[in-house]
Amino acid sequence: MPQATAAVVADGLSRRFGPVEAVREVSFAVAPGEIFGLVGPDGAGKTTILRMLAGVLSPDVGEIALDGIDVRAEPERAKLHLSYMPQRFGLYEDMTVAENIFFYATLFAVPGKERRARSAQLLAAAGLGEFGRRLAGQLSGGMKQKLGLVCALIHTPRVLLLDEPTTGVDPVSRRDFWAILYGLRESGVTILLSTAYMDEAERCSRLALLHEGRIRALDTPARLKQAMLGALLAVSGPDPRGLRDALVDAPGVLGLLLMGDRVHVRVDDAARRTPELRARLASTGHAPEDIVPIEPGIEDVFVALLGPGAPA
Repeated sequence: MPQATAAVVADGLSRRFGPVEAVREVSFAVAPGEIFGLVGPDGAGKTTILRMLAGVLSPDVGEIALDGIDVRAEPERAKLHLSYMPQRFGLYEDMTVAENIFFYATLFAVPGKERRARSAQLLAAAGLGEFGRRLAGQLSGGMKQKLGLVCALIHTPRVLLLDEPTTGVDPVSRRDFWAILYGLRESGVTILLSTAYMDEAERCSRLALLHEGRIRALDTPARLKQAMLGALLAVSGPDPRGLRDALVDAPGVLGLLLMGDRVHVRVDDAARRTPELRARLASTGHAPEDIVPIEPGIEDVFVALLGPGAPA
């Protein structure tokens, strides 16, 4: 997209911590109202990128524009347009839900009438309307995360930065959290988030797949899966680890990923390799219950990017 129309622009960001190059020449642009996901293993650079976008950390090299504002030149002005929710959001556990919201509204100079209306709206959306007098420390993990999001949104930011916001949260609260994010997107808020959950990655408008500080691929989830080389087979049986080990170095196998009670096997040609794999497994005493072609998920794409033969 043209950078002039983007809500967030990162151009050539790099950042070192001593000898470690945490982020290497990262560039992307995010459209208004887009949910943009950063996906990668621990140490991939996700948190460092979000902290640089938030103005908490300065890049060694590169430029950042947020809502048309140069974050490096005017960090305080940029902060009025964004909200950053780190992995451990700074809730005050000895204060009530309402007191936490009041505190953050005061930090951003939200007028009293607007604060009350906005607080009621956000609490209702988060399912916390009845918990205003409860101490934050007495909330469940999922409720704490939703309260953190309410506090982060109290000043109506145009850009929301979320660092693994649902890690350790129960499935129901994760679903509720995402319902809130979808509502924000519909209202025009731009959302950048990092996540360790592949099902959440699938919900993003676009994804940047990160490894060792670099973006290895960037596109919509659908296009990323379409671009994966080879075909994917699901091999199931009573001993999935044995199935995987028996297929290491098998002809035509491009990658293996253990997924619960089955193995995802990426091959060069599904029609040709299926009978070969079945015969190989039978000969090693690991006859499979089934071998079927399946559509890849984002985790399969990521493993393919990092596997043998992947582009450097």
